[in-house]
Amino acid sequence: MSSGASERTMRAVGQRRLGGPEVLQPVEVARPVPRAGEVLVRVHAAGVNPTDYKTRAFGGLLRAEPPFVLGHDVSGVVEAVGWGVTVLQPGDEVFGMLDYPHLLGGYAEYVTAPGRRFVRRPAGIDHAGAAALPLGALTVWQAFVDRARARPGQRVLIHAAAGGVGHLAVQIAKALGLSVIGTASAGKHAFVRELGADEVIDYTAGDFAQAVRESVGQVDIVLDTVGGDYGARSLPLVRDGGTLVSLTTPQDDALRPEAAARGVRAGFMLVEPDTAGLRSVAALAAEGRLRAHIAAELPLADAARAHALGETGRVQGKLVLRVAP
Repeated sequence: MSSGASERTMRAVGQRRLGGPEVLQPVEVARPVPRAGEVLVRVHAAGVNPTDYKTRAFGGLLRAEPPFVLGHDVSGVVEAVGWGVTVLQPGDEVFGMLDYPHLLGGYAEYVTAPGRRFVRRPAGIDHAGAAALPLGALTVWQAFVDRARARPGQRVLIHAAAGGVGHLAVQIAKALGLSVIGTASAGKHAFVRELGADEVIDYTAGDFAQAVRESVGQVDIVLDTVGGDYGARSLPLVRDGGTLVSLTTPQDDALRPEAAARGVRAGFMLVEPDTAGLRSVAALAAEGRLRAHIAAELPLADAARAHALGETGRVQGKLVLRVAP
């Protein structure tokens, strides 16, 4: 049991109003109890994602109103199981993604969720490394495997390839046999190449679209983790019949009519709970083909500092909150 909390309460980081990182404050809240079909997980580490910043500031995709506790990615140990759970038992070390975009509170000492939201933590990956994977890696897996139906030998353009999602996307793309072009600032090129990228384009040095055209012509898949005008600028780079996946805003669905005229699948994609996909991610991690680069690991109470750091846009890899000692 955590210091300062009873068996009925737990430490968390929550917010009572929307705003900047300073609205995140340590709180004591009710400790959840697993219902039928659920497990109670004692959280050892919680992943921090850009979607957390948007939810903290604006309420996220659901326009949620505080008070709430952020966080979707967790790694920890099963503490108890609800009636009917058979896939996990107390003592199992697990990681997983709480239902996105619903606010179920990963920035906390304990979480509850359906048992199949979690899989066993791969050997050789610690809790911080596991907590950095679920949302980002599942998003990429679903984008490439389910949405784009990627095939070995195809070419993919990954925007912000050094970022929290992008650096996972490079590794997963290579594991799927894809040829990877990544965009990143010049100082991150070596990092992106170490991940396996075949080519890296400095988006700050000129028009990335022109650079891609001059290098390879067109690509089969674009993964847009940036937003803004990147979708519209990237669409002409996609070959007829290819796929452009936007991970940033539903407004990118406006690209669909133009894309459809060339048989291109385009638009916004929202990650979904996916036990099979999470097991595939865990298998890649167990094989050493997928690793989250941890830019910084901070104590749970320093969640505000993690958000401030993340919003600089200069983070290479992922940020993680350390929850258990």
